[in-house]
Amino acid sequence: ICTERFGVDERAIRKVEGHLRGTFANARITLVPRPKQKDSAEVYIGEEFIGVVFEDEDGDGSYVFNMSILAEDLP
Repeated sequence: ICTERFGVDERAIRKVEGHLRGTFANARITLVPRPKQKDSAEVYIGEEFIGVVFEDEDGDGSYVFNMSILAEDLP
């Protein structure tokens, strides 16, 4: 599934995207390949960037979703 030793190709992107959509019950979640880095994909809800997905370093087909929450976004 990987384009490099660790990477996120189109097939993996669609698989993870489907999982996130189902888990969070939100069909607006999309994953977009990062143009300069093949090891990850950007995660959006609609047009809003919310995080990044990386393939887990174990190489077993698992992924890590990293989402930062900025202080300015908290009430």
